[in-house]
Amino acid sequence: MTDAVLTINAGSSSIKFGVFETTPPQNPVAHGNVERIGSAPHFEGFDETGQKTAEKHWEHGAELSHEALLEPILRWAESHLQGKKLVGVGHRIVHGGTLFSSPVRLDPDIINALERLTPLAPLHQPHNLAPVNTIKTLRPDLPQIGCFDTAFHHGMPELATWMPLPARYHVAGVRRYGFHGLSYEFIASRFAQLDPVNADRRIIAAHLGNGASACAMLCGKSIGTSMGFTALDGLMMGTRTGALDPGVLLYMMEQEKLTAAKISQILYHESGLLGVSCESSDMRSLLASSRSDSRRAVALFCYRAACEIASLTVAIGGLDALIFTAGVGENAAPIRQEICQALAHLGISLDEAANVRHKPVISDKTSKVAVWVIPTDEEAMIARHTIRILGC
Repeated sequence: MTDAVLTINAGSSSIKFGVFETTPPQNPVAHGNVERIGSAPHFEGFDETGQKTAEKHWEHGAELSHEALLEPILRWAESHLQGKKLVGVGHRIVHGGTLFSSPVRLDPDIINALERLTPLAPLHQPHNLAPVNTIKTLRPDLPQIGCFDTAFHHGMPELATWMPLPARYHVAGVRRYGFHGLSYEFIASRFAQLDPVNADRRIIAAHLGNGASACAMLCGKSIGTSMGFTALDGLMMGTRTGALDPGVLLYMMEQEKLTAAKISQILYHESGLLGVSCESSDMRSLLASSRSDSRRAVALFCYRAACEIASLTVAIGGLDALIFTAGVGENAAPIRQEICQALAHLGISLDEAANVRHKPVISDKTSKVAVWVIPTDEEAMIARHTIRILGC
């Protein structure tokens, strides 16, 4: 009998999950998601063909936590095993700190160590770990594997991990970690399949979604990335600032007398596209809007993304391929076009028709840089790691 693993990718207001066979090619059996956790949760489940097989709304479900929603997810997943045995659960965990450079089997000591990293990823770490603790209660005999978003960047050159602070801070763990590593690891492996000739050349992948970052790679390895100590750094995001002059924080504290909690609320939840547009954090809504503030937010997002991408070319000595991925990167042709126009000095030239149609390759024949659109699949990456650790 073929076994199966369950993958859990829990965010601040959503849970994505998938069921994967353990035997090659490790096909997905079913998948689904719960969105709008904390307000009106919405559950959707899909079979292996992509057909929706279940849907549920909780119109007044603001009190439903990640933990409360795990039991119906588990029940639904187990009902779609098609005779397979569930042998493990793999989790996306945003922060692994300096200790965890590869996926690990989760035990109480490791879970405690990961909980201590919550100040480094306050928006993500508690939600990543909530399903771990819930499954430990609901299915205590089911092995659980932690897969870290920081792990892919552990091989960066040491200089790229330093911050220009007194050295004691680096010793204490205040350094550049990088995030979205599971996405970049998948993109690196997928690009090696799609274009093996260029896979070992100078590549920058732009993961553009509600969270956004960029990663410079050589030979499929991370050399530099836009996110640093926390997931606040780098590109402008849906509700997060991205790179910010630290003097702004001093201004908030000294002139506005804001507490650390209020500053955190502004930086994580009230800034980015939402803050600049005064309308929405959703790129689809902003692209459809005629408001000047919304147009400014979109333009600033593209400008900041182009600046970060250009700066990463220093880490790898140029650029041979640029890859767009994640929700905005995969689906928003106007965003790709504006970013690439800002990077024209690097020799980038788009095929506008291919871009509008979301083709895999959107650069034209004159472009010195190949520009790709590659869908990411963090769940597939989690499944691969989970299956390997379990020795299935």
